Amino acid sequence: MTSTPEREPGTAAARATAAHDGPGPVPADRPESLADLLGGRRGAVDATLPPVAFAVGWLVTGQSVWGGVIAALATGAGVAGWRLRRGDRPRSVLVGLLAVCVAALVVLRTGRAEDFFLLQLLANAASTLAWVVSVVVRWPLLGVVVGAVLGQRARWRRDPALLRAYTRGSWVWVATYVLRVAVFLPLYLSGQVLALTVARVALSWPLVAAVLAVSWVVVRRSLPDGHPGLRHPLPGLAPQGRETGK
Repeated sequence: MTSTPEREPGTAAARATAAHDGPGPVPADRPESLADLLGGRRGAVDATLPPVAFAVGWLVTGQSVWGGVIAALATGAGVAGWRLRRGDRPRSVLVGLLAVCVAALVVLRTGRAEDFFLLQLLANAASTLAWVVSVVVRWPLLGVVVGAVLGQRARWRRDPALLRAYTRGSWVWVATYVLRVAVFLPLYLSGQVLALTVARVALSWPLVAAVLAVSWVVVRRSLPDGHPGLRHPLPGLAPQGRETGK
């Protein structure tokens, strides 16, 4: 998926609260990060449950794709219901459930258990292409997503320092999707259902948390000293000062 960051509901404040996984707001003395703005870790955890349920159902029923599909659909419906009660956007919940349903239909059509992971493989390949193109045309998707969350529209693009920072941060996300494709593709081609399940979990929420942290460091280090930050684009600000890698 052109994932962004894999789930998205609520206001920026709600996302920030969810990101630090505590009962109260994000501590005022901690600098706001991409994890605060984008969230995504809880949704990534939710997204791993249907594939795990599919693998368990597939094994318990003697490697029957029907057993795996029923387990995945039941789990997906349960996750969707829980997310709706939690207050997530109905559209994002339905998209997640639809992805499970499509994966189930593909498996029932082909009869091959590994095809449950085909949609994920294709989504990551498409995401790789989309993020690369966004950088090439100077509309880095990290900036598009963060700008939308902050209600900036395209104002961030008029700040050369922010444009450069989001471009560099977007390459971190490109690497993430490339890694997933590189892992998923050989496992899929060799029909390794259990290995695909493990890879699906390992390359979901742990990787999302890591890429949020790394891309935030890249963005911060790409901004010149004295820049007011993501919330305050400065049109025409000349990039200078600290450079990435220094």
